[in-house]
Amino acid sequence: MVTSQRKIIHIDCDCFYAAVEMRDRPELRAVPLAVGGSAERRGVIATCNYLARQFGIHSAMSTYRAQQRCRQLVVVPPDFARYKAASQAMRAIFADYTDQIEPLSLDEAYLDVSGQPHCAGSASRMAEQIRARIEREIGITASAGIAPNKLLAKIASDWRKPNGQFVIRPQDIAEFMPQLPTRKLWGIGKVTADKLALRGIHTCADIQAWSLEQLIAEFGRLGHLLYEQAQGIDHRPVAPHESRKSLSVENTFAHDLTAMACQQALAELFSDWQIRMQRLADERIHKAFIKIKFADFTQTTVECICNSPQLNTYIRLLEQGLKRSPQAVRLLGLGVRFDEQRKVPEQLCLW
Repeated sequence: MVTSQRKIIHIDCDCFYAAVEMRDRPELRAVPLAVGGSAERRGVIATCNYLARQFGIHSAMSTYRAQQRCRQLVVVPPDFARYKAASQAMRAIFADYTDQIEPLSLDEAYLDVSGQPHCAGSASRMAEQIRARIEREIGITASAGIAPNKLLAKIASDWRKPNGQFVIRPQDIAEFMPQLPTRKLWGIGKVTADKLALRGIHTCADIQAWSLEQLIAEFGRLGHLLYEQAQGIDHRPVAPHESRKSLSVENTFAHDLTAMACQQALAELFSDWQIRMQRLADERIHKAFIKIKFADFTQTTVECICNSPQLNTYIRLLEQGLKRSPQAVRLLGLGVRFDEQRKVPEQLCLW
């Protein structure tokens, strides 16, 4: 069963980059706004404000397509110095409530406030105070989720966005979980959610209808993860000193790809990776890598030392990897490994 001992808060800023831009340039508050690259340079949208989202604009969309959807869209380039400053100010606020802080990116973090004396020990009231201080002292808004574990806290923080909070108490879990779509679970992306849907699994109630043995037999290690998450179980601790080792994106394709089709898919993956990487601007890249799974399910990885990989870097790695098998490609991924020492001199890209 889920323990009732822990009190976890997940704080997630609302359209963070755009919020900082609107804070510093009030004239942008009343217009559809996006932060991203220019359409002329085949840029992509990193984030956008809620006015822009009404036009169907979202992160990872090409800037050209976004401007086609909304002619009055204002696109500004990212300014990570200001975003980092806002992030550091936010973390200073967190530190007034607990030292158990696990940052996920510049704009979100887990806080374990179990046993803390603030607000008479009420995690909900602590979250309210933290959000109020972020708005008052930093000038942006944040949403919060409060729950007995990280899985549920992150799900809860999305429930009342923007600028709201939601609590899932231990006694609420049994009633809350069945209605939850599988795509809300940790580690379940669109591709996996679509595969589950093909087996009639759309919600946690559908997962709960399977036994643990059936789920493991059907899905392997994923089956055990599904079984626990569908019941709201998550034993992961808040890890203040845990450093991220890599960041990657991948896709399993409905139809196997030829070498030429792989290059087009690679460009789309690279755009997605760029968006995600902007949220980890503090990390120093050490290596770039490509992951390929062929039609016969054999798999290969190609990597190089590189501190600033570009699309051309991954194209070269892809060309090397495709030489290792004549088979078509069923899965393609790309990513980077971070410098764990964070003290070695930066190395130039080999390509």
